[in-house]
Amino acid sequence: MAVYSLIILSLLTCAAVLPLASSDPSDEACLTHLSQSLKDPYKNLQNWTKSTFSNPCNGFNSYLPGATCNNGRIYKLSFSNLSLQGSISPYLSNCTNLQSLDLSSNALTGSIPADLQALVNLAVLNLSANRLEGEIPPQLTSCAYLNVIDLHDNLLTGQIPQELGNLLRLSSFDVSNNRLSGPIPPTLGNRSGNSPRFNASSFEGNKDLYGYPLPPLKSKGLSILAIVGIGLGSGFASLVLSFTGVCIWLKITEQKMAHEEGKISQLMPDY
Repeated sequence: MAVYSLIILSLLTCAAVLPLASSDPSDEACLTHLSQSLKDPYKNLQNWTKSTFSNPCNGFNSYLPGATCNNGRIYKLSFSNLSLQGSISPYLSNCTNLQSLDLSSNALTGSIPADLQALVNLAVLNLSANRLEGEIPPQLTSCAYLNVIDLHDNLLTGQIPQELGNLLRLSSFDVSNNRLSGPIPPTLGNRSGNSPRFNASSFEGNKDLYGYPLPPLKSKGLSILAIVGIGLGSGFASLVLSFTGVCIWLKITEQKMAHEEGKISQLMPDY
């Protein structure tokens, strides 16, 4: 019995002196650069310090607000409606186990980093209600597990990448209220088979965006009333010109006939 007690005591002693397991170096780089790119005016992200980045997870628990761990790795970041400013760090791509990224309802600026394509496990991408500019990176199609892409209420420009229609798991897609232009990819606007279909609300609020399921663009040309008015006006003008021409022709003809009658009367003998 004394032997077993000695063994247990030895194990406990060893466990006490062993250092805590550090996080994955990629996660540490991801969190460090993310904290540098974000501005937190209301101090909502407490404990976001360099010392915490070296060991942010304890199994399934996280020491960082807004972060969720899974088996010692960061797998979810949720910072919605925290009045955050700054930009989205391209080093987020180092959080290779990330499955959900929610930075919605903040005041973030800049573009959506194409580097996010490295997040091959990403299922949810919510960057809505910010001030993001630039184009939607077509490289997002590399995130084959994406179920949700929510980018509504930003300042995004350019066309919707055709490649996004290749995301077979995509069940929620919203790019409304941006500055997008060009045609809606048929693979997103008119999906076939068992793929979820997205209605007009996913695309509305983009002045120069067109195609199904949006209603046809209103003609920027003349209205029907204007066309009819121009037609009637031109018809009336043509009628006036035609009538004037006939009158002139009749007058000239009358003068010619009078002239000819004068010649004939002069040639006729007097009786």
